[in-house]
Amino acid sequence: MKPSKYAKPFRVADGASFRLKDFDPTETLGLKSKEHAHETLEHGIARLCDLQEKLYAQDRWAVLVVLQAMDAAGKDSTIKHVMSGLNPQGCSVTSFKAPSAEDLDHDFLWRATRSLPERGKIGIFNRSYYEEVLVARVHPEILSRRNCRQIWSQEKSGRDV
Repeated sequence: MKPSKYAKPFRVADGASFRLKDFDPTETLGLKSKEHAHETLEHGIARLCDLQEKLYAQDRWAVLVVLQAMDAAGKDSTIKHVMSGLNPQGCSVTSFKAPSAEDLDHDFLWRATRSLPERGKIGIFNRSYYEEVLVARVHPEILSRRNCRQIWSQEKSGRDV
């Protein structure tokens, strides 16, 4: 099966009509056993390795993979298994944990921006910057620790910053 056939059934083209109940959680997409799945994964890793070499050689684009899920949902295992064949020199993983004092002295996207991959490389965000953006919008008290509190309150009121 072509790699795109694995992703296509899970693409959401129209979010308005998306219903989780319409997806079968036991769907295997034709993978008959763990051995068959492992073999398919190995082919995918080999292809990914070839594509990484092209990405590096062209030095024109970068790839950013954003993994967002609850704790213990398998983000680390996904990185370990899927990215295992990549050249580690061309791949970086950034985990966004609680912001440091330095992070708090900058705007909320600063640490994400400085972690973006350079051309020819692959970056993986293990937990995403946008979680902080969304949570802070819902719970503005989080911003009380930040020096950018005034900027956020101006944005929220609709005034130009």
